[in-house]
Amino acid sequence: MIKRIKFIGIPVRDQDRALSFYTEKLGFRVLTDQEFSEKQRWIELSIPGAETGIALFTPDGHEDRIGTFVNTSWDVDDLEKTYAELRAKGVEFAGPPQKQSWGKSAILKDSEGNQIVLSSR
Repeated sequence: MIKRIKFIGIPVRDQDRALSFYTEKLGFRVLTDQEFSEKQRWIELSIPGAETGIALFTPDGHEDRIGTFVNTSWDVDDLEKTYAELRAKGVEFAGPPQKQSWGKSAILKDSEGNQIVLSSR
């Protein structure tokens, strides 16, 4: 049976730049970084304290997804604190945290322009 999501894929144009962003600014750890094809590597990262990881990889024919909204939301303990810490590291956001009826959210922009929701209750 299915027991968890192993990773989500995040399309990237520059794997080195994205790897730097996700490890240095977000604190993710490299699980694997190996050759996949002549054009790119398979880079899989782990999120400290989480079971689900991410893969910095763009399947052939999906290059148009780079720099768009990634349909995922990452849970954080304290959105305002996380927002302030990441902004201090140079991470760009679409705007400040917003309060919604279900909780709070802010949209992070990664090194490739991908937009990812950070949220907390």
